Amino acid sequence: MSRYRAIYAYAWDIAETGVAEAVREFQGLGLNTVTMAGSYHAGKFLRPHGRSGKVYFPEDGTAYFKTTPSRYGAIKPVENHLLQSRDILRELTENGGMAVNAWMVLLHNTLLGTRHPEATVANAFGDRYVYSLCPSHPEARAYAIGLARDVTQSYPVMGVSMESPGFAPYAHGFHHEFALNQPNRWLDSQLGLCFCDHCIAGAAKAGINAKPLKAQVAKDISDYLASDIDFPTDMAEAFWAADTRLDGELKAFLDWRCTVVTSLVAEIRDRVRKDASVAVIPSVARPTGGAWYEGSDLRALAEAAGAIEACFYEPSAARVKADLFDVKRRLKGSGELRGIMRPAYPDLSSKGEFLAAAEALVAGGVSGLAFYNWGHLRKANLAWIADAMKLFGQES
Repeated sequence: MSRYRAIYAYAWDIAETGVAEAVREFQGLGLNTVTMAGSYHAGKFLRPHGRSGKVYFPEDGTAYFKTTPSRYGAIKPVENHLLQSRDILRELTENGGMAVNAWMVLLHNTLLGTRHPEATVANAFGDRYVYSLCPSHPEARAYAIGLARDVTQSYPVMGVSMESPGFAPYAHGFHHEFALNQPNRWLDSQLGLCFCDHCIAGAAKAGINAKPLKAQVAKDISDYLASDIDFPTDMAEAFWAADTRLDGELKAFLDWRCTVVTSLVAEIRDRVRKDASVAVIPSVARPTGGAWYEGSDLRALAEAAGAIEACFYEPSAARVKADLFDVKRRLKGSGELRGIMRPAYPDLSSKGEFLAAAEALVAGGVSGLAFYNWGHLRKANLAWIADAMKLFGQES
């Protein structure tokens, strides 16, 4: 069986180039899979080899495949306008030149969060984070399950790689984030905790009284913001670590969040097409071990889904190798492990460092490699991928 060798790509870039030409280019790089965004959020993207412009603003929170509304509850996906003229995912699967994998952004969706604020994360003050649907909310869960089920049942994709199945951190996900105080791990972590009614009720069922915890978090944040103190980075890390170790309710609450995300992924695995692979992109954290804050227990997710597709977004081969060591230590042999790399700034900005990192991942036992992102990478950087594939051969 061929090793997973994939390029991440967007529908708009493929549409501009043409499916046949894009597939030929991917094949020329030694790749066998295109992992195309089937649902995505907003952005402002610089496209080095864009043909109809260099800066692109995708529609926020839309789906890039023909959806079936009956497969969803109250929260339904919004189809991207591109589908009015072309279905790129369908064209890719019909081309047959390479396997097609659907990259699904699940709960990070400002469009749907704005339409359904009751289903979003609520901090200790009750402020809603419209960019983040809460994995505790039944309708948010139904949406995520429906999205993965829909794309695998309507299209002959090989599987799904699922991003944002959990609780997004405070400092990730919204346009023009701004504050006139120094950010730090302690403050961001406190602000990122969800205390919506569904989280409080779910925690209570697990024997955790989250209401006093919510009040304490609100007081701690208020006291800090009312002071003239800015925590230095190392002190903030230490303070947050102490809170997570010594505050029993907080520790239990954070552990419970992992069960919420794991159960959602297990439900998705149960509902998608049976022969489709399911991989979880577990975190926006660097290194990957920080995924726990988002409710991502790497081993539990690997067992529930079958595969982890970890982002090894580091600036050196040594750091990639260290992250791989830690991820494998946490997985303890559970599930399949794939790696995603960025062969360019701000990660591996030299060819030698990129090839050394790729070699470290393959030698370390990853079952496949994927590269982010075709539309963002210069042609010179894309050529490095071909060199890596030649180095490691065509088959596993």
